[in-house]
Amino acid sequence: MTNFCDLHTHSDFSDGTDSPARLLDLAEQAGLCAVALTDHNTVSGLPAFLEAARGRKLRAIPGTEFSTDYNGIELHILGLFLRPEHFAAVTERTEEYQRRKEESNIQLVRRLKEAGYAIDYQTIKAATAGGQVNRARIGAELARLGYVESVQDAFAKLLKPKHGYYVPPKRESPFEIIRFIKSLGAVAVLAHPFLNLNEQQLREFLDEAVKWGLDGMETMYSTYDRETAALSHRIAQAYGLLPSGGSDYHGEIKPHIEIGIGQGDLRVPKEYLLALEERAGK
Repeated sequence: MTNFCDLHTHSDFSDGTDSPARLLDLAEQAGLCAVALTDHNTVSGLPAFLEAARGRKLRAIPGTEFSTDYNGIELHILGLFLRPEHFAAVTERTEEYQRRKEESNIQLVRRLKEAGYAIDYQTIKAATAGGQVNRARIGAELARLGYVESVQDAFAKLLKPKHGYYVPPKRESPFEIIRFIKSLGAVAVLAHPFLNLNEQQLREFLDEAVKWGLDGMETMYSTYDRETAALSHRIAQAYGLLPSGGSDYHGEIKPHIEIGIGQGDLRVPKEYLLALEERAGK
């Protein structure tokens, strides 16, 4: 077992393709000391995740990834070290968003069908462990039917708002989500900031976010080059944020990303995990 971990992965309870137990198997095979399950806006897979972790040396970190809106930009906030007694509170908090999201996805599929893409919403929903549909699942179905080459191709050609088929659901403020995560004694981490923000936007966001209790920021991520990772580290240090990192593993949805190592050179040190864990509950 190595001294590396992966603090950002997804299972088939959101838009991944592996079960929580399979994620643990893969993390063990990769020699990781710990792995976090952070499905999108749901904790439905966490009981199975924790149960499957019993008796393993590998640590299982319960989490979720909240979708939020910051000045019209979608930002993702990870809640790490969630406790089972708070799973119900997370489910209640995300229930209304999930309702809006489902309506948004139903309308997306309807518009695609009207444009000639023969896809069925209920077929897509039935194929997910938690019944949670998102654009990645819709993209996978489009790829399966031969309309696009891959999920990434579906986003590039059809699934982004600019293409006219998808209208995003209303999302909560990231600051309110940070406060909610902190109220549970969990750790709030900004996920992959440079996928959504430029440096100026990121600094403007952090000016406010740290006041609400943001604990950390992903400074190591699968698609970051060395320069982006180094910049992320400098910014995190400047704002007093703990570094975090993860592969954002999704299984077959993102076949170029492997658990623990991303695209081959990701190595998130155990020290990141320990520092974040120490922050939990404070």
